[in-house]
Amino acid sequence: MSAAYDQLLDATIQHLEDLKSRGVRNVAVAPETLRALAQPPAKLPTANRQPPIEIPSAPSMKSEIRNPKSETGKPAAFAELQKRALACVKCPHLASSRKNVVFGVGSIEAQLMFVGEAPGADEDEQGEPFVGRAGQLLTKIIQAAGLQRSDVYIANILKCRPDTPGQSAGNRKPTPDEMATCIPYLHEQIDLIKPKVLVALGATAVEGLLGKTLGITKLRGNWQTYRGTPLMPTYHPAYLLRNQAMSEKRKVWEDILKVMEKLEMSISEKQRNYFLKA
Repeated sequence: MSAAYDQLLDATIQHLEDLKSRGVRNVAVAPETLRALAQPPAKLPTANRQPPIEIPSAPSMKSEIRNPKSETGKPAAFAELQKRALACVKCPHLASSRKNVVFGVGSIEAQLMFVGEAPGADEDEQGEPFVGRAGQLLTKIIQAAGLQRSDVYIANILKCRPDTPGQSAGNRKPTPDEMATCIPYLHEQIDLIKPKVLVALGATAVEGLLGKTLGITKLRGNWQTYRGTPLMPTYHPAYLLRNQAMSEKRKVWEDILKVMEKLEMSISEKQRNYFLKA
């Protein structure tokens, strides 16, 4: 075999091993490439008959693999990402205990994206994020801002409900390893949607996204940046179910007002005065 063939083979193997180490499990290959690979080595081009083979650099190859949007459009890219997420078994203990993978819901053209920590029992049952009591409250917050759930995108860092062995009810916080394993799916969701603003719901979501453990009370209301996108940390809706003081509701609403201003949304006087004492 030619030296060019050996170089190309070595580079391909090395690149695929690198992708595998980053969690990539599927690589798109064009039909003509498969046909060429099926040919006997003797039929492959040699250095004497063809110009030297130019080996693509790793970044360009990665772009072709990880950004199918460029060739097939955003909906197809999102469908392919969801297909991979639904079949994921990277965390065997979560895959064996889940009922559904909770991928995300909403518009893939959304300017606003909400990120929570992980599905609960209701979400695991229905396969949709934020559908329980906390989710219903989140929907009311979205509607108070003049939007619908279908206008935004809602996702979690973890796509599977954290298993609760020995417990008949309740939820547990995702571990750092679980979040680190699953967050590449969220990265791809963000990269495809390209929202103008992200909202992190609760301390665990903030920790998973930013790695900060200062506490949500210190971080909420203060703009952060995540992967180049403005991010607003705020309380999780479940917190407001536990603490229904008007002052706490107002804090969350002030965070949402900042989000609306960042998105250059019109804000009525009535909206500005929500949850203020008469």
